[in-house]
Amino acid sequence: MVHHILISSYSNSISTAVFDPGAGTLEVVSSVVVGHHPSWITPHPGDRTVFFTACEQAEGRVAVVKYDGEWKGVVVAEGPSGGADPCSLLVVGDKLYVANVRTPPFPSLLPSSLWNPPETPYSSGTISTIPISASPPYLPTTTPPDTIQLSGSSVNHERQESSHPHQIFFHHPHNEVLVPDLGADLVRRYEIAGDGSLVQIGAIAYAPGSGPRHVVAYDGDLYTLLELTSGLTRHRFPRAPAADPALLASVPSMSSPPPAPNAMLAAEILLPPPNAAFPAPYIYFSNRNDPTAGGDTISIFAIGGGGGGGGGGGLELVGEVKTGLEHVRGMMFGGEDDRWLVVGGANGGGVRVFERVEGGRGLRFVAGDESVVAPTGFLWV
Repeated sequence: MVHHILISSYSNSISTAVFDPGAGTLEVVSSVVVGHHPSWITPHPGDRTVFFTACEQAEGRVAVVKYDGEWKGVVVAEGPSGGADPCSLLVVGDKLYVANVRTPPFPSLLPSSLWNPPETPYSSGTISTIPISASPPYLPTTTPPDTIQLSGSSVNHERQESSHPHQIFFHHPHNEVLVPDLGADLVRRYEIAGDGSLVQIGAIAYAPGSGPRHVVAYDGDLYTLLELTSGLTRHRFPRAPAADPALLASVPSMSSPPPAPNAMLAAEILLPPPNAAFPAPYIYFSNRNDPTAGGDTISIFAIGGGGGGGGGGGLELVGEVKTGLEHVRGMMFGGEDDRWLVVGGANGGGVRVFERVEGGRGLRFVAGDESVVAPTGFLWV
């Protein structure tokens, strides 16, 4: 069985790749020009041929891309994102939630042709709520979204002079939207009201300068990737307004981190739900800009110590896999039993697919395509 994968990027295009596990091949078969840096992509909840992406530019835009039976896409609508440089978006119900923040000025990490540096490192971050529909144009094309203006800062003056919302994450058991704010060292908690608006009900604070970027949840606990210190935390995560989440563990994201300061930046955290093929839960964690040979590393953590808040920290580093990629930003599991992991190197190496082995404790390279420019995110379709 072949699989189709949509690849968002820090170029101007979203690509479609075909992965054939039997033949061990991965090949880009089409691309659609969307606009400046369509770095994230999320599906329409009712139409499997429609997807939303956001262009990371000063005047943030959300684009609607529709695909045909051969997975060739065309942009069918565009609308405002409600802020500058939208970097994450997610559909929950009939609303599209968008995190808007200016891109940090790291010109050395990307080719100059792909880099459009702003005058300042960040703009003030916002979270936008956009209604979506089942029929074209799928979202408002002229009406400004409802927005929440964030504020905050922390001790890293180059990266944390203002709020930097970096992910929209839906925590289904609590009906909450979680927004890691790298600039303020917080994960902000929002309840979804009956009309789809967001009401802040609390926040989780992290060590100054750590920079929470992405989160995942499992069995009553919340796991957070800390970008600026390349760390992983585990919190007990009760429903609000119960006691504040308690810190259970805080560990480095790799076995031998280079001495600080360094250029490494943690980027993505995944926790595929256990299933019959892979019954044990594992966390997969990407580390950008690894200075050692073999490209960036994916760390694999086993979870123990009583999920759901019981016991101690329970995070054990059980594997580290070299990807052969430079500046790994995004990765995603897909296929049967979430067996396959697609990973991209935004600064080199293209896209690669790995297979989970040893029950999930390891990864084996299967196929790659080096033609993809600056891949940043993926969807299995």
